[in-house]
Amino acid sequence: MAFDIPKIYEKNFALFFAEDDFSKNYAYLNSLPSKKVECVLKLKDDLVLAGLPFFFETFNYLAKEKIEYSDFMPNEGKTFKKSDFVEIKFELPFNIALTGERIALNLLQRASSVATYTNQFVQKSGHVKILDTRKTTPGLRFVEKYAVKVGGGYNHRFGQMDAWMIKDNHKEFFGGVEMAIKYFQDLSTFYQPLVVEIHDLDELASAYQAGAKHFLLDNFTPAEIQHAIEIKKEDMTYEVSGGISLKNIEGYILNGVDAISSGSLTYNAPQVDLSLKFKRRSL
Repeated sequence: MAFDIPKIYEKNFALFFAEDDFSKNYAYLNSLPSKKVECVLKLKDDLVLAGLPFFFETFNYLAKEKIEYSDFMPNEGKTFKKSDFVEIKFELPFNIALTGERIALNLLQRASSVATYTNQFVQKSGHVKILDTRKTTPGLRFVEKYAVKVGGGYNHRFGQMDAWMIKDNHKEFFGGVEMAIKYFQDLSTFYQPLVVEIHDLDELASAYQAGAKHFLLDNFTPAEIQHAIEIKKEDMTYEVSGGISLKNIEGYILNGVDAISSGSLTYNAPQVDLSLKFKRRSL
């Protein structure tokens, strides 16, 4: 069964192909041979493979005859080594393969890069959940957040309306954390989560007294986090963020920390190496 790309994502594929602007040379596009070729996807790095649905659906967006790729889906989320020399082979009409190649590879490479990097954090995080942020590539949030989940992480907010998050700019404008919390409470959205970005223990106490339950401890040192844990109530959630990397994450894996969020999962993921080669079938 093929992956079902909802209509809203089909609009993204239309934008992706608009960047190539094939309208400049319709004769070229119309003259490409449609004979089938063997396509060989090569995994050339240590990686967590992610994004196969977007990879294959790129070609299906162009093709009249859809490619069935359910047999390849067990590879999604699987860890591969460069030394495995993995090749995934399938067939496509040459015109479809050539036209969709770069966009399909870009999506697969981006998703695999994010999933691989996320998984490196997850492997070190123990009981603490790893969360992404909204620091995503414009137009690719749906791919990158999908990749975070494939890599073993969790999604924070997809958009601003998923949770009210009180940050520095809110506190500055409304006159402090208490007034910022009151503003969002007065919106009377009963089930809407409220998360408050906290910068010191006094602000944490004030936010809790004002009714907040979920707190993002921003740029706290491990020692400061430990102090916050000492005053943590049963109904409080601690998310830690700011300056946390693969090199220092172990210092933040503390009993009482519920999650670590990192924008670097999506904006700083090292690129993995993939390629797609075509082989003409024998005449």
